[in-house]
Amino acid sequence: MSERRHREPLPLGGEDGLPFSKGLLARALIATGVPAEKAYELALTAEADLAAAGGRASSLERLQKLAVGMWGEDEGAQVIRRLRLFSRLDDLDLPIVLLIGGATGTGKSTVATEIAYRLGITRVTSTDFVRQTMRAFFSQDFMPAIHYSSFEAGASQDEDDDDRVLHGFLAQTRNVLVGVRAAIERVMQEGWSMVLEGVHLVPGMVSAEIEGALVVQFVLAIDDVEAHASHFWLRDSASGSARPFERYLDSLGDIREIQDYIVGRAEKAGVPVIENGNIELAIAQAMELVLETLAATQQAADASPR
Repeated sequence: MSERRHREPLPLGGEDGLPFSKGLLARALIATGVPAEKAYELALTAEADLAAAGGRASSLERLQKLAVGMWGEDEGAQVIRRLRLFSRLDDLDLPIVLLIGGATGTGKSTVATEIAYRLGITRVTSTDFVRQTMRAFFSQDFMPAIHYSSFEAGASQDEDDDDRVLHGFLAQTRNVLVGVRAAIERVMQEGWSMVLEGVHLVPGMVSAEIEGALVVQFVLAIDDVEAHASHFWLRDSASGSARPFERYLDSLGDIREIQDYIVGRAEKAGVPVIENGNIELAIAQAMELVLETLAATQQAADASPR
């Protein structure tokens, strides 16, 4: 079977793990959502503690004592709890499927790439990639909605339709989700983990009930209009104007209408909505969701009759 994920064990030293490394320990802490400054503070303290004791290996129990001494009982214990859960991902005998929804320009691809890296997941794809593939097989006459961007799909609807922006988007979403389900079925057959992001992952329209996988679903949103608009400037610069910001700014009202719809569906379905006003905080909250889902899954497995 292909390797589902690839992550190094915690670098605490000892026979079963990597030699102690403050750099790798800090990286592992950051991966769980600990701010970089605090991650390096704890890693340096652990290195000094190990040197003072004349030892070659530390432990999670010792790290927790150090963390509690630095930040107090609640925060210190929470940091190590995250690290414990993170280390248990190596023992997880299930593929991980992350579903990251949200309107255009909310930072889905950035968050998806970073989360995949932290979890050691090598398969990252988007619903726009699925849509582009489908366009090669289905003509505009046969399936008109997929031949437009999500916020422009209203052009495939009746001009007299006052809600054509949403109706066009939903028509496109229903078509694209056929391909999305096929992609998920394929990775499940292979036992691979995957991060899938895209505007078409509308809660209630795409199922988060995937047997045999640890599924984490959330939606990204940006409340502030100006902050949302600024993302398009950044995308324009990063892509060398391949994605010109004027086009997105001209359609910002339609994009925001779609965002309101997706957020509303998420709230009704009980799917977490992460505000992406700060990318580091958004990534930390996403990692927290992954770890909490893992904890809930393990708790349910422990409680089930053998």
